[in-house]
Amino acid sequence: MSFQVEGKVAVVTGGSSGIGLAAVEILVAEGAKVAWCGRDEQRLAESKLYILEKYPHANVFTQSCNVLNQAEVDTFAQAVTQHLGNVDMLINNAGQGRVSNFDNTQDEDWMKEIELKYFSVLHPIRAFLDNLKVSAIGSVTNVNSLLALQPEPHMIATSAARAALLNLTHSLSHEFMQYGIRVNSILLGMVESAQWKRRYENRSDLNQSWEEWIGNIAKKRGIPMQRLGKPDEPAHALVFLASPLASYTTGTALDVSGGFNKHI
Repeated sequence: MSFQVEGKVAVVTGGSSGIGLAAVEILVAEGAKVAWCGRDEQRLAESKLYILEKYPHANVFTQSCNVLNQAEVDTFAQAVTQHLGNVDMLINNAGQGRVSNFDNTQDEDWMKEIELKYFSVLHPIRAFLDNLKVSAIGSVTNVNSLLALQPEPHMIATSAARAALLNLTHSLSHEFMQYGIRVNSILLGMVESAQWKRRYENRSDLNQSWEEWIGNIAKKRGIPMQRLGKPDEPAHALVFLASPLASYTTGTALDVSGGFNKHI
């Protein structure tokens, strides 16, 4: 089934690796024109090379950008429009988690988490909003975490900030209805990443395969599917919500956690 995005323009923040790059690849394979950004220039260049080697006729654009800096995001947005045209879909993927509990989370740590989870979304939305308003399929899709509904004590600041982002996303979905822009999010569980690969390389039992090692972690954490997600799995959910296939869906949070959710 086609995502119906051929010829449309999509932007993915944090698109140089992991879920972001997986979303970029799906969009490119579907015939969309895709721009993505990241802070690491080398990783960004490598991701562009990867896409163009696999899809040599792809119409893509990349630029280094810190999404917490509004001026840099505005510059990126102007360049995207010049190279690809008006943007139809914005996927906000930038961000990471902080491991800490109440006792070792300082005031500045709380503020950094709020800044990262809020402004990594707010800055790109502000920069691309005029584009999205004139699109026939305008959409914003935010990568969020299951922590928004199911907080973890060892990630207290991130859990609280994720809950705030969930609230913000829902509020924007109602406010942006007047412009015909849909706003949705996905709630991630545990997904394979470079961080997990590094931990695997430092495992105590060197005879354990990757599948055995990561499977044991999933079992210990109580993930019903007994494995971690692959980056392309949440990426497919992101592209679905961003695409016209989800034309009657806004204000929703799609759970992509392998059944790890414990709420109704």
